[in-house]
Amino acid sequence: MVRAAVLPAVGAPLEITEIHLPDPGPGQVRVRLTAAGVCHSDLSLSNGTMRVPVPAVLGHEGAGTVVAVGEGVTHLAPGDGVVLNWAPSCGRCHACGLGEVWLCANALSGSADVYARGADGTDLHPGLNVAAFAEETVVPVSCVLPLPEGIPLVDAALLGCAVLTGYGAVHYSARVRGGETVAVFGVGGVGLATLQAARIAGASTIVAVDVSPEKEDLARAAGATDYLVASENTAREIRALTGKQGVDVAVECVGRAVTIRTAWESTRRGGRTTVVGIGGKDQQVTFNALELFHWGRTLSGCVYGNCDPARDLPVLADHVRAGRLDLGSLVTERIALEGIPAAFENMLAGKGGRALVVF
Repeated sequence: MVRAAVLPAVGAPLEITEIHLPDPGPGQVRVRLTAAGVCHSDLSLSNGTMRVPVPAVLGHEGAGTVVAVGEGVTHLAPGDGVVLNWAPSCGRCHACGLGEVWLCANALSGSADVYARGADGTDLHPGLNVAAFAEETVVPVSCVLPLPEGIPLVDAALLGCAVLTGYGAVHYSARVRGGETVAVFGVGGVGLATLQAARIAGASTIVAVDVSPEKEDLARAAGATDYLVASENTAREIRALTGKQGVDVAVECVGRAVTIRTAWESTRRGGRTTVVGIGGKDQQVTFNALELFHWGRTLSGCVYGNCDPARDLPVLADHVRAGRLDLGSLVTERIALEGIPAAFENMLAGKGGRALVVF
């Protein structure tokens, strides 16, 4: 029996309760969680913006220690530190064959599995494969990556989603080059990681935009050279900061139609806008045919930062060890499992960066 945060139904409050977790079967690993980040995607799962089978244990950004391995697992052993990988690639589908492992058609197939049972015997599903909002979890071996040397386990949890997503959005989706100008919309956990990634990429001007004035210090510490409180004048203010041209790259980390549209309008002619935020089907963004032709901008979606976690985790670790990437600065609150609902409320209110569950 382990304690976990269970989503009993879409739109229902999380329940902190005990669950029956089995021993790992063939090809599986049991992990004792050290820390798990509270991501906006977890909120999107709980309110139905993204769909997963329920009841489920949410949480997908985590790190911990292997406590047991199943038959056939030979490269991991009890005591090993690992980072959870919530979107493992199958290596067989069309996207994987193209090398676009972040678009793997089977990445989330494990979410439909029954991986544990509630205290009353109810079948439980692992939200986004890994069920990190629990003291321990059992996952396929494909869902764990070895902890890079020299990275504290608590901090390493952030590598599993926020940092991979923010870093990848800058380096792989938007392909920011040294000297370019960048605007980042939304200064939550992913936004803060995106700001750091833009700084690492050598961006000259980095504009952070958020609805909250209180986030300015966080944004500037992450690398922002300018900070704007979001308004109907945001695009005009960004153009004023960039010689009336607009930024070369805008990264939207919110997932709202008005923010996506503003990010688009904030980029220069021929610029690139990358959308990282996950919005609902009701968030409709419109463009007219003439402006698409005239501005020549590129608008692209971005899944998991267009990253290959197995390839990119060591790269991120190098940045951490060299002091270029500060994982701890993304965290504005450390909580217990019971604090997750309040962390959801803070996200809805636009407060803070990343909340981190520490076990």
